[in-house]
Amino acid sequence: MIFDAGGKVAAIRHVWVFDDMYSAFATQGLGKDGAPLTPEDLAPLAKTNVESLVDFDYFTRARAGNAKIAFATPIDYGLVENEQKRVVLTFTLPLKSPASAATAFTFQVYDPSYFVAFSLDRQDPVDLVNAPPGCTAKVLGSDPLSQSESQKLSESFFSGLSPGDDFGIRLASRVIVACP
Repeated sequence: MIFDAGGKVAAIRHVWVFDDMYSAFATQGLGKDGAPLTPEDLAPLAKTNVESLVDFDYFTRARAGNAKIAFATPIDYGLVENEQKRVVLTFTLPLKSPASAATAFTFQVYDPSYFVAFSLDRQDPVDLVNAPPGCTAKVLGSDPLSQSESQKLSESFFSGLSPGDDFGIRLASRVIVACP
């Protein structure tokens, strides 16, 4: 999370590491003679990815207190290929209006239909950039699925359909940031 000079939340910087299958599919036919892919090779794909995310609200839901947060168009985006040949998309998602974290700022990254699965980095899930002194971030994991929800998820896998339009939130971690 990026804070502005006034101590308000100004943006969320995403770093998404895609799985092996998507990475192989997305980079198929790119590059020259087996050389490692450069950010320039991946720039058109980065642009397409970021532009298409608007249809999904960037898979990001946020609130400051009880107010829903609106986002502006992403900036500073790009793709790289890491050492494991996995594609990494980075982009900064500015808030339309900076928000206070004094009454708690929360956000989640998830696909409501659970077609796309997200998980936070286990070691360093959230970094607070330029945060006022005393700000803290806590990650709350999701509750375990009930037996019927687990069955619904399994059935959707075998049918090739989504388990439902609101299923993803059940498995999404919530980040809570609070500042004095």
